[in-house]
Amino acid sequence: MSTIKSKPVGGGFKKILYALKTINAIGVPKASKALNSKNTCKACGLGMGGQNGGMTDEQGVFPSVCNKSVQAQSTDIQPPIPEAIFDYTLDEFRKLSSMELEKIGRLGHPIYKSADSDRFKTVDWDWAMNKLSDSFSDTEPDRSFFYSSGRSSNESGFLLQLLARMYGTNNVNNCSYYCHQATGVGMSGTLGTGTATVELDDLDYCELIFVIGANPASNHPRFIYKLKACRERGGQVIIINPAKEPGLVKFAVPKSPASLLSGGSEIATKYVQPKIGSDLYLLSGIAKSLLEKGGDKDEFISEHTDRFDELNTSLSELDWTSVVQQTGVTKEEIESIAELYRASRNSIFAWGMGVTHHKHGVENVEAIANLALLRGMVGRTGAGLLPLRGHSNVQGIGTVGVKPKLGEDSITATMTALNVNAAKVPTKEGLDTLSCLEAADRGEMDAALFVGGNLYQATPNSGWAASALDKIKFKCHLTTTLNYSHLFGNENSEALILPVCARDEEPEPTTQESMFNFVRLSEGGIQRIANARSETEILRDLFERICRPDEKTSAKLANNRQIRGTIAHSVAGMEQLETIDSSGKEFHIKNRVLHKPEFNTPSKKAVFAVHSFDLPKQDGAYPFMLASVRSEGQFNSIIYESKDTYRGTTHRWCVLMNQEDIVDLGKKPGDTVNIRSAHGDMRDVSIHEFAVPRGNVLAYYPEANVLIGLERDPRSKTPAFKSVAVAIE
Repeated sequence: MSTIKSKPVGGGFKKILYALKTINAIGVPKASKALNSKNTCKACGLGMGGQNGGMTDEQGVFPSVCNKSVQAQSTDIQPPIPEAIFDYTLDEFRKLSSMELEKIGRLGHPIYKSADSDRFKTVDWDWAMNKLSDSFSDTEPDRSFFYSSGRSSNESGFLLQLLARMYGTNNVNNCSYYCHQATGVGMSGTLGTGTATVELDDLDYCELIFVIGANPASNHPRFIYKLKACRERGGQVIIINPAKEPGLVKFAVPKSPASLLSGGSEIATKYVQPKIGSDLYLLSGIAKSLLEKGGDKDEFISEHTDRFDELNTSLSELDWTSVVQQTGVTKEEIESIAELYRASRNSIFAWGMGVTHHKHGVENVEAIANLALLRGMVGRTGAGLLPLRGHSNVQGIGTVGVKPKLGEDSITATMTALNVNAAKVPTKEGLDTLSCLEAADRGEMDAALFVGGNLYQATPNSGWAASALDKIKFKCHLTTTLNYSHLFGNENSEALILPVCARDEEPEPTTQESMFNFVRLSEGGIQRIANARSETEILRDLFERICRPDEKTSAKLANNRQIRGTIAHSVAGMEQLETIDSSGKEFHIKNRVLHKPEFNTPSKKAVFAVHSFDLPKQDGAYPFMLASVRSEGQFNSIIYESKDTYRGTTHRWCVLMNQEDIVDLGKKPGDTVNIRSAHGDMRDVSIHEFAVPRGNVLAYYPEANVLIGLERDPRSKTPAFKSVAVAIE
């Protein structure tokens, strides 16, 4: 296995200098006001900000800030785009990179492009709202869909899904279908919950942390502090990732002088690099070793789980030869991981999209749950499962119902709280995100409303995505800045783009939920863009126009406080939301953090999942397996820097390859190759040497989306962004 030639360290003084440079570009007073205000961080779902202050985490630790926080503020603290810019055509806008587009400023006015025009024009709010409501009024509800990113608030999300259902469709979904939906499905079936079973405090009491298919050094930098702390108190950190990420080997923690001066803190105790897509075999191999060596916890299994005997039989029949061949990891290495786990009293499993972005993503998550259950590592302090959520409120958006199917009890509770007959809500299950676009491609969608997000760049098979979006006659985007989703897929259709307030600009307080099920209150109140409106104001206006609720229902949605009261009476576990703005008391959602082995399954026991191990073989015409990845200077589809400091790449149009594979191709680092899949190609791509298993390669998302097809996990509908068969020529 190849090694990293560059210095294996992330973080450090360069990150401090970068943050200072960004803050200076923003202006120190503006940056200080934004970062210190009582608003939730706009970046990842780890949990920072709220009523303890913008740079304080859920444990009250100050300062808790990272590059992602500063980068997000740098986007929002920009002046409006000059109106004259919209004299340029869409083709001219498309010549800008996504990074350049992000930096031209905030959207300051509603803009509109007609179906037969090649450019946007500014319009006033009255015209825009009339156009929006008329377009949906003229559309059959089943020929529409509604989408929200994790940037939005709980109040906005609740209103969006309510608007969609009372309008007449359950085609309402969110960005989790492109990230952690496999987590929700996998955990719900095994544990009866789809979210983290631990809170932030639990990370201080564990002895072993697994980090599987994730790169928190780049995507959740403050999580590295917890890994470092685990190592310093004598604990272990096991990294399972096909790519040997420098920041997970060693990280110079910016707020730790000792870590900086020593050249970085050791993060990984053990770093294992299985082949891309082999997680199910590796995790099951660890479980098999535990059972063979007597590492399971009999009392917990007998009292709190079902289907153990079936799992035991399945794993006993799984032969080690298959495990080693599929993973590329030796039996001895797998057994050493199992031994570290067996010796641990408290273990936490954390994972990212390297687990979920496969055609068997749900099975991967179930295999993690199996491992935890075998040793009773769920249902007590300091142990459990922790999906690493990408966006700051993606979990909250799901909690308040932005999904294509709600339980009858949720619908009944919501409609009762609003004095509405539940029979008015359609019962037909809605379409997930990718299925909505497939319906659009078939000509079955006439209108769509996107609250945030960048669905064009988030969707696989870029050419197909643009074509499908363009077949939607009318699209409305609520956004703070322009992105490629506003430029591609609009050639022959109408597009209306409305400027909205950033989280810390909202005129009323809003709430968000972290990956630890912790609900925080953001005060808003900063004014930057005079003509921007609150998302809830826009959605409430549209709701009144196309759903025509009675006065009692309208009164219960009249402002964010009333919306929170309705959520509190509608969504189980959210009762404390009703008084959060007056009490300032932030809270964990009830019955989610599992410190007791109590599971919300039909049997009230956790359920082991049994798998068949019949993964499809790779097509010989495409001998390499590619995973799309994000860079250190990136957040979701937003690009802040074209170079990747940690991996040593200077631009994004490159492929990261094993040294021996490069030699076999007769190439050297810096040469160019073409990458081809069954769905598209990337031409003249630079080769960059990197520590990945032979036959595996990495390319940056969203550029690599052109290679990725519509294959998905059948149970969660999550696209296989990280297991793409390609040829390199």
